[in-house]
Amino acid sequence: MDDHPVLETRFNGLTRAMPSLPASWYLDAEHFAREMREIWGKTWVYLCRAEELDGPRSFRRFDVAGQPILLLRDGDGALRGFFNTCRHRGSVLCQEPEGVLKKNLITCPYHQWAYDLSGRLRATGAMRPVDGFDRDDFPLLPIAVSEWGGFVFANLDAQAEPFERLHGDETAFVANWPLAEMRVGHRFTKVLDCNWKIFWENYNECLHCPNIHPELCDLVPIYGRAIMARRDDPDWEAHADDMAPHRSGSLKSGADTWSMDGVAQGRLPGLTDDDVDAGQRYVTVMPSVFIAHHADYVRTVRIRPLAAERMAIEAEWLFHPDTLEQPGFDMARITDFGTLVMEQDGAACALNQAGLRAQGFERGVLMQEEYEVFLFQEWIRRQLGEPPLSEGNGASRASRRQARPDAAQ
Repeated sequence: MDDHPVLETRFNGLTRAMPSLPASWYLDAEHFAREMREIWGKTWVYLCRAEELDGPRSFRRFDVAGQPILLLRDGDGALRGFFNTCRHRGSVLCQEPEGVLKKNLITCPYHQWAYDLSGRLRATGAMRPVDGFDRDDFPLLPIAVSEWGGFVFANLDAQAEPFERLHGDETAFVANWPLAEMRVGHRFTKVLDCNWKIFWENYNECLHCPNIHPELCDLVPIYGRAIMARRDDPDWEAHADDMAPHRSGSLKSGADTWSMDGVAQGRLPGLTDDDVDAGQRYVTVMPSVFIAHHADYVRTVRIRPLAAERMAIEAEWLFHPDTLEQPGFDMARITDFGTLVMEQDGAACALNQAGLRAQGFERGVLMQEEYEVFLFQEWIRRQLGEPPLSEGNGASRASRRQARPDAAQ
């Protein structure tokens, strides 16, 4: 391995073919449960926009890695998160999917134990005092929560490393976008017949783009070359000064956003010409979301595993309030394009999943252009405590895909 480094140093690519993850990791229910515990139960997961928790005592329920979660704002409007379970005998506390608490208390519907919005147990219903019981020993079980740019994330580990420390470098890449001011204008949800990792692997390569995404390849010409960024081309140095879209990764001439006609409907406040010229910039928070930033809007795609061979994507299109009120604003030009691309990806992912069931197919192989798929699979191995195939390699998405505006997918 030392004599044959896995990743090229002069351009983005693998030095040689590498084995993919075992096919059983995409099919087996027990392995799926392991990933829920070791990956989804220990990483920051995107839940919702902050605007969906509007004001003190507002709450929403979620399922994260099979665990019942309660997200709320306390009496001062501060964000808090708990497991949605009573410390008495484990009953669900909040039954409605969302709402506003009538008081600054969370009361169990079963035996009436009541907690304040900091999670402290305040009352035990009709139960008589008993030796050996101290209310202070039975607060709600907390989770870690964080808000960035109006996005709310949670980690089931209450002692998790802070979100900003883990993802601050990547989120800084889109610091000019007015994310906290933006509002959801459209949503799209689709259930896919594939393992959640299949979706991420599809996201991490563009070998499929010319065949699966003709409209997208027309808009982003470099994708039509089956690569994602300038440095994916082994000969990129010979064309380093060529800013033609098929070399640089920018949008085609005359286009300035991802939409049916490529024409942006205004520009978000605060963006620079460099921000807009890039065409697209991504923030990726594994394993739950990627956020695509464009000249006039932002699109989030949230991933939710449902079973070993089933998942859901939930996309949101965010717009500045001024854009939504703009005369003649045509949201469908934007949302129709994104939906088309996601429908195409969904069909390809289902095709991939179905083939994994073939008898005798134990694992696939990764080719030179699939370096991002390899890095994703290495991340999976590390999260599961499995030995990585490239011990000591520190390459990351931020350094390879997003180090420069012309290096975004």
